[in-house]
Amino acid sequence: MYSKSSLKNIIIGVLDKLGVPEKDGQITADVLLSAELRNIPSHGLIRFPDYVRLIESGRINPMPSIKTLHETISTAVIDGDSGLGMVVALRSMEAAIEKAKKAGSGWVAVKNSNHYGIAGYYSMMALKHDMAGISMTNANPLVAPTFSKDRLLGTNPISIAIPAGEQPPFVADMATASVARGKLHIKQINNEKIKFGYVQDVDGNPSDDPGILVKGGAILPLGSSYEYGSHKGYCLAAAIDIFSAIFSGAGFGPFVPPSVVYLEPPKETHGTGTGHFFGALKIDAFQTKEEFKQKMDKWIETFRNAKPTKENDRVLIPGDPEREAETANKDKPISIDEKLIKQIKIICKKYDVNF
Repeated sequence: MYSKSSLKNIIIGVLDKLGVPEKDGQITADVLLSAELRNIPSHGLIRFPDYVRLIESGRINPMPSIKTLHETISTAVIDGDSGLGMVVALRSMEAAIEKAKKAGSGWVAVKNSNHYGIAGYYSMMALKHDMAGISMTNANPLVAPTFSKDRLLGTNPISIAIPAGEQPPFVADMATASVARGKLHIKQINNEKIKFGYVQDVDGNPSDDPGILVKGGAILPLGSSYEYGSHKGYCLAAAIDIFSAIFSGAGFGPFVPPSVVYLEPPKETHGTGTGHFFGALKIDAFQTKEEFKQKMDKWIETFRNAKPTKENDRVLIPGDPEREAETANKDKPISIDEKLIKQIKIICKKYDVNF
């Protein structure tokens, strides 16, 4: 078990030795630890060694010059200069919020970025401004479209955060694939099999091997098979890819650069880097905040009071599990897999950072 402050100091310290400004290291640490607190370890500290290796290899720029390439009163296109995805994403979501303050809504498309952690971190930034937030990103191609052997899409997550009044906010945060790559990685390092329906082998056959990706296999879209609606997951992932890449000029589909160093960037390029898309909608651009929040409270109460299928179950509102985990974990040390800790200790020794 490790304290949040010690883990944060390690992240900031290592990134500092790699040339990342302290404030950008702070942002990166906050996003990674937020994932841990919200019980999403697949996007937490397990990603840190990947970021270190990508900076070492020159595929992440530690000191990016983030620029606005085009904008209107309510829209913008931002070039992240291959910076850490968390840093690029946070500044882009801030830009969307500022535009929403003036125009009622703000929309920002981003190119030339990298993996940005949990999508919900950015959508939730809008809540304290009495806005609804939208965050989505494409990712390196590990997902095979329905009926395909080829990996053409990322796990392409989307998050939507909507404020409420007395009730906690609605926060949906999900991949559009059957499973996130990070969850497969956790199973793999623990030598555990996975259930059928998450991945396929190189020939398109069902597999229970969490390490199938390095053998040419693929993750399946949300729904797993056509009979169970995988075409719907495919459509969602494709739409997110278009918003994130075609609107911004980022790499799309198979041309998104990988977020792990052991995979080489695509030889053929169409667009630049990973793409994101952010939105912020000012509630009082539609109706008064009070009226909206009252309606949202009623919506949440209605669904929360639905009869559960089993006696000890309860009907959840999107965001309940993560919010409850964050509340329960905020004053506790964080449990990290010992195999991951060994990797982090090696990194700390290499860069003379106290563990």
